[in-house]
Amino acid sequence: MTTPLHSKVLIIGSGPAGLTAAIYAARANLQPLVIEGEPSSTSDQPGGQLMLTTDVENFPGFPEGIMGPELMMRCRDQAIRFGTEFITEKVTKVDFSSRPFRAWVRDTEYTADAIIVSTGAQSLMLGLEEEKHLIGHGLSTCATCDGFFFRGQEIVVVGGGDSALEEAQFLTKFASKVTIIHRRESLRASKIMQDRAFKNDKISFVWNKQVTRVLGADKVSGIE
Repeated sequence: MTTPLHSKVLIIGSGPAGLTAAIYAARANLQPLVIEGEPSSTSDQPGGQLMLTTDVENFPGFPEGIMGPELMMRCRDQAIRFGTEFITEKVTKVDFSSRPFRAWVRDTEYTADAIIVSTGAQSLMLGLEEEKHLIGHGLSTCATCDGFFFRGQEIVVVGGGDSALEEAQFLTKFASKVTIIHRRESLRASKIMQDRAFKNDKISFVWNKQVTRVLGADKVSGIE
């Protein structure tokens, strides 16, 4: 029987939170091991959602901005500098019911005194094939991250909950017009968010419609 590989600290995920945890743990001489995930065209990849972001202008210390992938590579290099080890695989199973805690990458077992789960969040996508190559090229899941780049343009927001309406409200600071497309005839958002959206002259609604295609080869040119 193969003896599991043991670490003082095991970190699952390698976005900003995971790499920050790795840097602090490594500086505390805890010799962390990061299982960072597998390369992917979605946000479920080493580096997380920032790997799909172009210019990051709201991260302290970079007055000229920095590309999302470059920022994450710098964070990774910083973690390595202090002794963090990385495994570019995806965790397939965990067991936190007893100590030491356990995690598996397929048939390989890892144990740890502490496991930090920093798997982050994934944006709820529409499930369209075009999303894979247009994300970051006119297709965005973060208004506060990317709204600035669409100044004076018409923007479409898909959804009818609080998140969609909050993003739409924020985007009116930059866009000439924001259209909310919702698949139902009424919104799911809270009443206060609905009231704000209905009162905003820059926001219009398209009801009972679903986006079935995003147009554009290298960047978004429209939707159907």
